[in-house]
Parts: sequence; C-alpha cells; structure tokens
Amino acid sequence: MKAVKLLNTSIHNLSQQELLAKLTQYGGFVITPNVDHLVKLQKDAEFLEVYNQATYRVCDSKILQYASRFLGNPIEEKISGSDFFPAFYRYNRHDRKIRIFLLGAGDGIAQKAQARINHKVGRKIVIDTYSPPLGFEHDEAECQRIVQKIERSGATVLAAGLGSPKQEKWIAKYRHQLKNVKIFLAIGATIDFEAGYKPRAPKWMSEIGLEWLYRLLLEPKRLWRRYLVDDMFFFWLVLQQKLRLYESPSPMKTLALRTSRN
Repeated sequence: MKAVKLLNTSIHNLSQQELLAKLTQYGGFVITPNVDHLVKLQKDAEFLEVYNQATYRVCDSKILQYASRFLGNPIEEKISGSDFFPAFYRYNRHDRKIRIFLLGAGDGIAQKAQARINHKVGRKIVIDTYSPPLGFEHDEAECQRIVQKIERSGATVLAAGLGSPKQEKWIAKYRHQLKNVKIFLAIGATIDFEAGYKPRAPKWMSEIGLEWLYRLLLEPKRLWRRYLVDDMFFFWLVLQQKLRLYESPSPMKTLALRTSRN
C-alpha cells in the first residue's frame, strides 16, 4: 500500500473510494491523522504504538496535505473522519452485514445521531449506542461492560467518537475482545456533527485548510492552546524533515518523557 512518510509515522496514500472498497471487503482499523496527532506522536510512545497497529492511516487535514507537497511526496486526498463516516454508511446502505455501534458523545447525542443516520439510510444501520461516563477508560469494569454491550448488540462496525488519543488507544486495547466487529473507526467529533449538536465548518473553509479556525472561533477556551501553541511545533518539525534534520524520538526517550509528566 502506498504511503507518505511524515515525521515519525506514515500516511496511506489512498482515495476515499479505494478506502471504502478495501475496508468493506477486508475490514480493519482506521485512524485519521491530523496536525494535533502528529505533535502528540512526538512524545506519546503508547499513541505511536497504536498508530503502528492501525490498518489504515488516512489524511484528516488539509494542512498535512500541504506539508506532504512541501516535502515532495504529495498525499492524494484528504479523508477526514467527519467526511468519511457518512460516505461509509451511504456506501454500505444496502449491505445488511454492516451494523454500526456508536461509542461516544454526551447523553442523548449518540441516540439522536443514530436516528438521523438510520433515517437517511432507510434502514437500521446504526443498531446501538453508548455514551460512557467521564474517565471511563480508567475503570476496567466499565470498559468490560462496554465490550459486552457492543458484543451483545451484534455490531460489525465500531465508530468511536471519544476524542484523541483516547478513542484510538481504547480501540487498540479492546478490539481483540470484540469478536463480531470487523471494522473500527476513530471518528472524533463526528457523532456530534451527525446529531446536529455541533456545526461543521463551511466546505470552503475545510477545503483550504481553515477548519481549525472555524472550530477555534466556536470553542476558543477549549481549543486555543491546542491550535495556537501546541500545534505550532508541527511546522518547525516539518521544516526539519525538509532539511533532513528531523530525528524521530526514540521509544525509550519518549516513554521516559511521558512517565515524568504523569
């Protein structure tokens, strides 16, 4: 599979149609890298390990696409989770083997997304939902209850909108216990978008790489540090890669840094 090396990971160079066909036929675990992910990967060894386990890593960000062009190996297409998920359920609208479980979002929001998606598709493609409590990932008993609920539902697709890197780490940890689930999608805020709970950026903003600005204007208190401080480091790292000065953090050094901060 074609891939583009970007810092200490690689992004699969697929079109959305190729991804839909491969995923539906073979299954797999999909992660959608963005600028925030790539910055986190510099210091989070566990997250990097999860990235390496993913079947598909596809470009979620126009900024990453611009960076790949700057580095001389362009990513073919931006495939954001919030665009891919509706494309996925429409692509599989008549495939009765595709049954989706939505994990994430606040109380009542996932159920609203379920109702709206099923109405659009014309069948019960989303068969169940669950909105876990805050901090659930640290409660093994709660995690096992979630695993059992997903298994009992008969779902073959898990779409997790828990925020990153929580959603990717949770999928990586528990996916082998989910025997009926063949497709794992880490989809961020997509459940909120599908429910109509949060507005998406206008298409033109997304297409030129300004979706981050739209989200920042909507949630400045929550997102200012991520976009205006933490993620700025990405551009320095990409310049280093262009000049062949970038060095991937060693796993032991990254793990030590992560441990010292906990």
